[in-house]
Amino acid sequence: MDYNHQTSLVPCGQDKYISKNELLLHLKTYNLYYEGQNLQLRHREEEDEFIVEGLLNISWGLCRPIRLQMQDDNERIRPPPSSSSWHSGCNLGAQGTIMKPLTMPNIQISEVDASPESEQTPSPTDSRGLKPVQEDTPQLMRTRSDVGVRRRGNVRTPSDQRRIRRHRFSINGHFYNHKTSVFTPAYGSVTNVRINSTMTTPQVLKLLLNKFKIENSAEEFALYVVHTSGEKQKLKTTDYPLIARILQGPCEQVSKVFLMEKDQVEEVTYDVAQYIKFEMPVLKSFIQKLQEEEDREVKKLMRKYTVLRLMIRQRLEEIAETPATI
Repeated sequence: MDYNHQTSLVPCGQDKYISKNELLLHLKTYNLYYEGQNLQLRHREEEDEFIVEGLLNISWGLCRPIRLQMQDDNERIRPPPSSSSWHSGCNLGAQGTIMKPLTMPNIQISEVDASPESEQTPSPTDSRGLKPVQEDTPQLMRTRSDVGVRRRGNVRTPSDQRRIRRHRFSINGHFYNHKTSVFTPAYGSVTNVRINSTMTTPQVLKLLLNKFKIENSAEEFALYVVHTSGEKQKLKTTDYPLIARILQGPCEQVSKVFLMEKDQVEEVTYDVAQYIKFEMPVLKSFIQKLQEEEDREVKKLMRKYTVLRLMIRQRLEEIAETPATI
């Protein structure tokens, strides 16, 4: 095989290739179908390698619940603050040490920490020698604690909000909490991941699980191409899901890519899928015809071997009647 011909082939699996021109025709049809949508795919060549990239729709088809991570990577778990504790406006580290608060309330309480002598000194602005209202220490301490709790619970900095959006996505609105951390996504609900044509099935699975911070191992799942006819084709570990989607065609009413458990789903071939949607009486009539055909074949074989057995017996008798010659 010459070099030019070899570079015009694009791998689509183990020992499986497709010509670049044929793939470009499929890609053109794919992009025409999704014209004006973000599901259109782009292609480029990098170091003589043809690469297609874009979003791939994947439908959830799980039977068992999945587990969401309790927190994002490198994010420390902090206990909720208590309004009655002295550290209510502070954060606790992983070992229980007091850390600096993320946001300090903008409250002036300079008179709270003053010495007893300064408490007896009249305010320079009070001509009657009365104590200023700000020296009501218990009320001021409660105000500081309450404000600290409100700011800790409801306010996030813009950088924190961007980081959360970047590192965690929800599955139908499900983030981690103690009520919905273990749940089963709705069957047939669709998500998508941005991949390219050089990523294999295990790589796509890991990327999808990492997107939603799912604790389950990628080895528990597999990707299946499911047709409306009932045919189910499991993508091998050496397959490229984006190439498989392009070759199957863009219409998801004909076929979809599903995420399913390995041990819960069996592949269904095209021949078997042809009979899945038939009603039971029709299937019984098929079985009856097959049994009748099988009976005819059995009778035909019995007649054939009966004749052959008679011929062998007749030949043996002729040999026995022939006198032996010296």
